[in-house]
Amino acid sequence: MEAAPSVDLKTCYHCGEDCDDTPILAHEKAFCCEGCKVVYEILDANNLCTYYTIEDRPGNSVKDPVAESRLAYLDDVSVINQLLDFQNSQISKITFYIPQMHCSSCIWLLENLHKLDVGVTDSKVNFLRKELAVTFEHGQTSLRKIVKLLADVGYEPNITLADTHAKVQPKNYQMAYKLGLAGFCFANAMLLSFPEYLAVTGELEKSLGSFFAYINIVLAIPVLLWSARGFFVSAWQGLKQKMVNLDLPIAIGLASLFTVSIYDIVTGKGPGFLDSFTGLVFFMLIGKYFQQKTYDSLSFDRDYTSYFPISVTVLRNNQETYVPVKELKTGQRLLIRNHELIPADAILMKGTANIDYSFVSGESVPVAKVAGEIIYAGGRQVGESIELEVVKEVSQGYLTQLWNSSVFRKKDETNFETYAHAVGKYFITVTLMIAAGALIYWVPRDTDMAIKAFTSVLVIACPCALSLATPFTLGSALRIFGKNKFYLKNLSVVEEMAKADTIVFDKTGTLTETDQSEINYFGTQFSPEDQVLIASVLKHSTHPLSQRIYSQFKTSALPVINFTEIPGKGIEAEVKGVKVKIGSAEFTGAEAGPQTETRVYICLNGKVYGYYVFLNKYRKGLETVLKSLKKVKKLAVLSGDNDSERERLRSIFGPDAELNFNQSPVQKLEYIQKLKDQGHKVIMIGDGLNDAGALKQADAGIALTDKVSGFSPSCDGILEAKNFGLLGKFLKFSKVNMRIILASFGVSFVYNIIGLTMAVMGEFTPIVSAILMPISTISVIVFATISVQIAANKMKLNKPEKLAIT
Repeated sequence: MEAAPSVDLKTCYHCGEDCDDTPILAHEKAFCCEGCKVVYEILDANNLCTYYTIEDRPGNSVKDPVAESRLAYLDDVSVINQLLDFQNSQISKITFYIPQMHCSSCIWLLENLHKLDVGVTDSKVNFLRKELAVTFEHGQTSLRKIVKLLADVGYEPNITLADTHAKVQPKNYQMAYKLGLAGFCFANAMLLSFPEYLAVTGELEKSLGSFFAYINIVLAIPVLLWSARGFFVSAWQGLKQKMVNLDLPIAIGLASLFTVSIYDIVTGKGPGFLDSFTGLVFFMLIGKYFQQKTYDSLSFDRDYTSYFPISVTVLRNNQETYVPVKELKTGQRLLIRNHELIPADAILMKGTANIDYSFVSGESVPVAKVAGEIIYAGGRQVGESIELEVVKEVSQGYLTQLWNSSVFRKKDETNFETYAHAVGKYFITVTLMIAAGALIYWVPRDTDMAIKAFTSVLVIACPCALSLATPFTLGSALRIFGKNKFYLKNLSVVEEMAKADTIVFDKTGTLTETDQSEINYFGTQFSPEDQVLIASVLKHSTHPLSQRIYSQFKTSALPVINFTEIPGKGIEAEVKGVKVKIGSAEFTGAEAGPQTETRVYICLNGKVYGYYVFLNKYRKGLETVLKSLKKVKKLAVLSGDNDSERERLRSIFGPDAELNFNQSPVQKLEYIQKLKDQGHKVIMIGDGLNDAGALKQADAGIALTDKVSGFSPSCDGILEAKNFGLLGKFLKFSKVNMRIILASFGVSFVYNIIGLTMAVMGEFTPIVSAILMPISTISVIVFATISVQIAANKMKLNKPEKLAIT
């Protein structure tokens, strides 16, 4: 079929990726692969091509179609019942995790799923969580069909063993309810206090003031007993642990404010200031709510079940069946296909195994295994299908034991030593001393003035502004980080990042691109005929290194005979009478001394022409990151890989960085602990299971991932790999936020110094103090929030998000 003259032959119409020299032309459009063409045809047949008009480049490439057999486990009733959210006699509901979701076109298509499958009655997207909630009639369609459909159009759900466990507990809305109650009572108390504030006539105040004051008591009691309860509980817990936290002066101030108000109303001395009391609780609950709010769209604490598939193919009497991973038994025969994970320790029985252990051990080069060797769980087969026999159940395997090892656990400790709590220790002492001094001074002179001065000091010195400076500043910072695909577990992580003086990097998958490498050839140049011979043999090899070399040749292939592939050594075959051997130095007969890098030699008819060297490809932006960190941080590398890249890393990191290779997961953890014992504040940046212990042990553990919504080990933060180059800016921005918090403290202290001076002198009544206090609080909040935005704009981090979610 000939394309129309206007067809762009360089760019795939569906996914926007570059086409190679031979694009697939169909429907007057160009496609990079058969998968993208099929997706277009599915959408076109169902009148859903509006998908392409919403976003410039919406599609996901589908170069590896999902085999129907791989989804057979979704016909298992026990698996279905564990995955479904709800089911009755007619409909079923399920929530899918769709990490490929990235733009408004994705949302539009996924919410029009009913047009692709009539059994689907409703589909709703939660973009931030990358979730798709689907309601379907199980009499007309099935879970397997829906998953296959989603995979066919480029949105295969991420379904793992963790999805079959107990569902996450419903979100706790108690803080929101407390905030709502306090806000309702505050607004009504302010309204009912107008007679006192306006005092238009003495008669109006006399007739309405007392009545409204008693209504305010009714409004204030639930605020005291429920909305403000957390402050009193926190203060009491701190005292029991012989520790002064910031909630103690807040609790004292609230108790004083409420008590004096009740006393004034009951004795008829005044209307009290319960409107200010409810307002104070309302403003501080906003801070608490802000402080507790995290990115619930991500999971920062994950276990191995998030990595394991739900089921695996088991061979019984040469028939393929699908068994849930957690039900695997010793002695069962497994069929593991290309890129499938090995879920249990097993012995290789049949086939050529090339196991990628990069996620477990950090080793970047796949390990060749021969029949009879043990293959540990957590590896991923690269190449042809293999057959294994289980020797240990999943719960007893190497990967599971490694994950559950006690050395990987770090006791979760609440960080009370934040800036606010550190300042709060001194603030409470000074405040109580001033209040007591005012009381002692005024009692002999004027008892009423003594009570007024004492209460005014406690009210105006209530550190709500101080307590809100930190959550509002760091909460704004978290939003800025989120816009840049950097998600932190909580506010204290920002503070830990700002304090850090040492940064430790994993190598494989963190500093390097996981699926790419630099290939260099050393030796005699190949003639065009030689290239055809070599490519013809390489084409038949499943080893990943062979495939990488094959991709370097742009030539046709010839038939081969006597092809043999020896795991761990190499491949050989005959092409047009020429004997071709490709592999290790020993296998090809090459003379090679000690070597650390990975080499593949080429031998034609007994003559060794040369060898290929595979070097890691480092992430874009690495040099920029290191340039910004070298002068201010201690740098180190912990790699589970060999030291073949030592010289390259030394040139990149500089002479002062510590480079450690062949590191086991436990050794990584011990290294982090050693740095902490020396007094260093450590940030660990990794990506795999072998980094899990170190990430957890570090003051701040950051997991780098190519898919933010995909699997990552337990950590304090998740950074999307494409924004790795911004790491230096993120750390600098964290320090800027700490300075903004200190500046906010300064603003609060200015208010307190002026207010306390006037209160001690008896110039302020408690109600005037209670009115001024929220004003100072709001000003501190505004100052902190605006300062963060200005800082983000200066550092070019406050970029508008690509997609607005309404």
